[in-house]
Amino acid sequence: MMKISSVRQNFAKECEDAINKQINMELQAAYDYMAFFTYFDRDDVSFPKAAEFFRKASHEEREHAEKLAKYQNKRGGRIEFMDLRASLLELHNVAEEHNDPGLCEFIESECLETKEQFIKTIADYLTQIQRVGKQLGEYLFDQLTLKE
Repeated sequence: MMKISSVRQNFAKECEDAINKQINMELQAAYDYMAFFTYFDRDDVSFPKAAEFFRKASHEEREHAEKLAKYQNKRGGRIEFMDLRASLLELHNVAEEHNDPGLCEFIESECLETKEQFIKTIADYLTQIQRVGKQLGEYLFDQLTLKE
């Protein structure tokens, strides 16, 4: 049995559990983006800018997990690595149910906004590739769109 933190105050167990789930989802996303990075970085695929895009995305997801873990520790929670089942919205709902405006604000400012922007960016990139066509589109996309 884990010792209860001396800094834990007004922090619902459900919020702690939801943060743990989200940490694991962020780490899964980082892992998935790392897989894309290594694929695009291969010598037989060679899309260096796409590789760099996903390398940065992987790093960003890992940073999200680290921020959540630091927040969890700051509130006196305990980190548990587990199966990936929660979502940010579920985490936000749990925080709202337990009247935890600090956690709600953290989720909105540090997590949801960057996820929404990343989804929009990927959707825009896919549209651009579809407009140009597969072979030429992939090359031009890698060379022109994913510039640093």
